[in-house]
Amino acid sequence: MTTSIDNVGVVGAGTMGAGIAQTFAQSGFPVTLVDAFPDALKRGVEKIRAGIEKSAKKGLLDAAAAEAAAQRLTPASALDALAHAALVVEAVPEKVDLKLDVFRALDGLLPARAILASNTSSISITRLAAATRRPERSIGMHFMNPVPLMKLVEVVRGLATDDATTEAVVDLSKKLGKTPVVVNDYPGFVSNRVLMPMINEAVLALMEGVATKEAIDDVMRLGMNHPMGPLALADLIGLDVCLDILEVLHRELGDDRYRPCPLLRKQVEAGRLGRKTKRGFYSYPE
Repeated sequence: MTTSIDNVGVVGAGTMGAGIAQTFAQSGFPVTLVDAFPDALKRGVEKIRAGIEKSAKKGLLDAAAAEAAAQRLTPASALDALAHAALVVEAVPEKVDLKLDVFRALDGLLPARAILASNTSSISITRLAAATRRPERSIGMHFMNPVPLMKLVEVVRGLATDDATTEAVVDLSKKLGKTPVVVNDYPGFVSNRVLMPMINEAVLALMEGVATKEAIDDVMRLGMNHPMGPLALADLIGLDVCLDILEVLHRELGDDRYRPCPLLRKQVEAGRLGRKTKRGFYSYPE
């Protein structure tokens, strides 16, 4: 059974959800962005409009295309607004109970043929899918940050995800101008299973006084040709998100190489989460 995806929904208006919604809108898809918190929804819509305007200024969209993209976005505060969506991407915080609640609610609301996708960074797609009556139509769409610019979509097949769903999501990702890479459902998938130990080791090196944060990042940028150093990247991702992912990896794989560095945990406890709080390993003045 093939699935025609002509309108989509995104749940969660944070950094990732707003970026995903912007990408859909700029790619010609009517998109409904849902967040139960009015302030978060307002910030998300403002971020999307600013992102579309930025794309226009860069020459990626002409004025008419930018206006059309903005018109394709519909903000909403309740999941009921997604009742007719062909595909919904869940992009709420990286907490398994919260994601399970969203998946269950969407499963009871969406048409039988609709696809449920999660933007989770590390939580089992199989587990999320098992909470629904459509495990074969549940899948991971792991976008990279910043979503409008980054080309990769990690398409994660759960144990029950069928070929038609996978093919539909791969095709959709290409229509978004992305490069889909299909992976199987293991903790951290490929991206974060490889990335997070590097970030964690960089934080350990900082904690142990091996070098300054600038020196650690410079070694990886200049020596390994990374576009930014691991500590700056952690600030971009969000130190709380990095900690959540490492905790999932540590718990699910049972390997101490994924045990979060105490300094990372301390930064999160202090509320120094990176760019979104204006301070992480680096400071980000207005």
